[in-house]
Amino acid sequence: MPRLRLLLACALLAAMLPGASALSGTAVAAKPKGPRVAGCPVFPANNWWNRDISRMPVHRRSSQWLSHMSTSRNLHPDFGPSYGDGPNYGIPITVVAKTHRKVPVSFQYASESDRVGYPFGPDTKIEGGRNSGGDMHAVVVQKGTCRLFETWNTRVSGTGRWVAGSGATWSLKSNLLRRNTWTSADAAGLPILPGLLRWSEVKAGAVKHAIRFTTDVTSRHHVWPARHDAGSQDSLAYPPMGARFRLKASYPLTGYGAYARRVIVAMKRYGLVLADNGSPWYFQGERNASWPPAMVEALKRIPASAFVAVDTSRLMVRSYSGATR
Repeated sequence: MPRLRLLLACALLAAMLPGASALSGTAVAAKPKGPRVAGCPVFPANNWWNRDISRMPVHRRSSQWLSHMSTSRNLHPDFGPSYGDGPNYGIPITVVAKTHRKVPVSFQYASESDRVGYPFGPDTKIEGGRNSGGDMHAVVVQKGTCRLFETWNTRVSGTGRWVAGSGATWSLKSNLLRRNTWTSADAAGLPILPGLLRWSEVKAGAVKHAIRFTTDVTSRHHVWPARHDAGSQDSLAYPPMGARFRLKASYPLTGYGAYARRVIVAMKRYGLVLADNGSPWYFQGERNASWPPAMVEALKRIPASAFVAVDTSRLMVRSYSGATR
């Protein structure tokens, strides 16, 4: 009995004493949370897309690259209302259940595509609408498995079979990159989803990832974590796929509404990623009927000349991974 009383007293004393972290004056830090879609992480929080690069050094080729990038223009948000001229602008995101039927897809660039079943069907949304022309991207997130499927030039043939220019799939829980030199649904061989501006995050208060954009003349080179390039210039003086650009910290927020300010802050902290060839300084967002027209118009005032290229090479842990140190 005395032994039992002693054990109970010790247990009570231990419960009343502060833990080791409290005694040392330190708190247990919560794990940082990255962007999410359909209950899935949009890649781990330490992924390159989700990394704050506001203090990273300016790239030594910044001036060279920008001299070939039409910096006299303003940015153009490649999303928002179409005012009745077809579907609203932007790249739609389709969310499906893990039980969704998967179908084979025939690819033009089959040797660099992931030839697996894709959860496509009548519910699959295609950029611009079916048979619209243009890039016709399809971006599908599978709930439960947190698997991402993306295709470019996505169509349904006359016989009802799915065909596309190229296709790729990723685990949204992994930092693993595609095989080097392989394309994806983007010329850079990168996923599209993590670079899309999404209304839910702008509305909620903060965008915590980089945003994809295009330019018209690029080099036949790519930089980590990009895996592929499709440029027309051999010179390194032209921007490569995967190059990251940051809005200068001194760019003023005055004159912009709350929603536009959140996008501008994201451009200062996370920047833009050169992901494909296309119209200069067009940056992409999801297709969503809720985009405020006033915000979209305001973002057209941001000058391309307010950006610098950033060197993120020191963040690389392994060449085949998007994880950052």
